[in-house]
Amino acid sequence: MNKQTFIQGTMILLVAGIVNRILGFIPRILLPRVIGAEGVGLYQLGYPFFLVLVTIISGGIPLAVAKLVAEAESEGRSYRSAVILRTSLIFSIVAGCLFMLICLLGAPWVSRYILTDPRVYQTFIAMSPMIIIVSVSAVYRGYFQGKQDMIPSAVSSILETIARIICVLWFSFLLLPKGIEYAAAGAMLGVVVGEVIGLAVLLWQYQRLRSREARAQRKMKKQKTEEHRPFTKLFVPSLGRIMRVAIPVTGGKLVGSMSYLLESITTAQSLAIAGIATAVATSQYGALQGMIIPLLLLPGALTSSLAISLVPSLAEAQAKGDMRTIHLRLHQSLRLALVTGAPFAVIMYVLAEPLCLLIYKNTEIAGMLKTMAPFAIFLYAQAPLQATLQALDKPGRALINTLIGAIVKISLIFYLASNPDFGIYGAVIAIIVNFVIVTILHSFSVSRSLHYRLPWLDLIKVCCLMIIMAGATTFMFNEVIMSSSMILQFIATSMIAGILYVALAGFIGLIDFQDVKRLPLLRKWFTQ
Repeated sequence: MNKQTFIQGTMILLVAGIVNRILGFIPRILLPRVIGAEGVGLYQLGYPFFLVLVTIISGGIPLAVAKLVAEAESEGRSYRSAVILRTSLIFSIVAGCLFMLICLLGAPWVSRYILTDPRVYQTFIAMSPMIIIVSVSAVYRGYFQGKQDMIPSAVSSILETIARIICVLWFSFLLLPKGIEYAAAGAMLGVVVGEVIGLAVLLWQYQRLRSREARAQRKMKKQKTEEHRPFTKLFVPSLGRIMRVAIPVTGGKLVGSMSYLLESITTAQSLAIAGIATAVATSQYGALQGMIIPLLLLPGALTSSLAISLVPSLAEAQAKGDMRTIHLRLHQSLRLALVTGAPFAVIMYVLAEPLCLLIYKNTEIAGMLKTMAPFAIFLYAQAPLQATLQALDKPGRALINTLIGAIVKISLIFYLASNPDFGIYGAVIAIIVNFVIVTILHSFSVSRSLHYRLPWLDLIKVCCLMIIMAGATTFMFNEVIMSSSMILQFIATSMIAGILYVALAGFIGLIDFQDVKRLPLLRKWFTQ
C-alpha cells in the first residue's frame, strides 16, 4: 500500500481530475451535436432523480468509510478497516437493490407527472442499474481514500471516463434513428457501462491490496484480540459507527441532490408558467445544466481533489489532537482553491462568447456563462470548507447551511423564472445566490468551530488580480492579438493573460515559492 502525503494525494487526484474534466468535455461538446440541446435536456431531466436515490443510499458512506478507516489505520488496527469495508458493502448492496426496484416501478409516473415530459421514461429506465454500481464503487473509493492511497481512485476514474466517452457517443448515435428520447437513453446507457468499468478497476485494485496484506499478515507472530472476534458480532457496532458519521453527511448531500431535483422540476414548471413551450424549456435547461455548469465546474478539479484529500488528512490530525496541522491544511486548501480558480473565472467572463462558439458552436448561451462566471470563485472555495466541516464531525452545520441555500434557490427560481422578463435567467440568478450564501455560511461555521481566521487578505488580493486580468484580457483580445483564426486568438489571449496572472500572483505573495518546491513533480528538480 502506497500511502501518500496530503499534497501528494491531492496532486494525484488533481491530475486525474484534470484528465477527467478534459476528457469529459468530449461528449459534452459532441453529444449536443448528435442529439441536440433538447436531447441533452432529456438526459439532464432524468439525472437529478438518480442523484437523489444514490445520495439516500451512499451519500455519506464514502466519507464515513474514509474517516473511520483513516482513524483505524492511524491506530494500527487494520482488521477494523476490513470490518468497516464489509459492513458498508452489505448495507450499500441491499439498499441499492431496493431503490433500483423503486426506480423501475416509479419511472412511468415520475416521467409523466413530475418531470412533465414523458420522453424522459427511457432515460429513467436506462439509469436504474447505476444505483447499485455507483453505491458499491463509492464504498471502495472511500476505503482507499481512508488508507490515503489515491492512486486506485484516480486510475478507476480515468478508465471509467474513457469508457463512458466511447459508449455515450456510440450508443446515442446507434439509437438516434428510433427517436431523440431513445438517443438520450443511449447516452445514459453509456454512462452505465463507464461505471461498470470503473467498479471493475476498483475490485482489481482491492484484490491486489488483499494479496499484499495477506502476505504481510502471515509474517506477524501475534494477532490483536479484536481480530479473533467473528464478523457477525462486529457488524452491528460497525454499522452504528458508520451511520453516526454517514447520516448527517447524507442529509447534507441529500439536501443538495433534492435541491438539484427540485431545481429541474421548478425550472420546468416556472418556464411553463412564463409561457415558454415544453420543448424550448427543456432545451434551455439542458443548455444551463449540460453546457454552462460543466464549464464552471472545470476548474473544480483541484477543489474536488482538495476536498477528498482533506477528509482523511484532517481526521488523522484530529485523532492526534494536532490543531496546527488542521489549520495549515485548511489554509493551503483555501488559498489553492482561490488562486487557481480565479483566472478561469476571468477567462469565462471576458471570453464567454468565443468560448461557447469554439466548444458548442452556440453563442446564444454565452450570456448565461458571462453572468455566472464572476461568482464561480465562491463555488471553488465551497468544496474545501464543506469537507472540513464533515471531516471534523460538524456535518450537521454543513447540512443546515446547504438547506438554507437550497430553500433560497428554489424560492428564487419559482419567483424569477416564472416571470417572462427573466425566463431561464431567473434560474441562473437563483443558482448564483445559492453559491454565495452557502459558501459564506460554511466559512463562518468553520471560523467559529476551529477559531480559524479566514484568509480575507488573500481573497482581496485575488479579487484585485481578477479585475486587472479582466482588463488586460479584454484589451489583448480586442486590440492586440488579431488573427483570422478564432481558436488561435483565444488560445494566445488566454495564455498571455494566464502568464500575467501568475507573475502578479507571485509578486504579491499569493503563490509561495516554498509551496511550489514541495510539489511531488518538482521536488527532485529543486533538490538537485
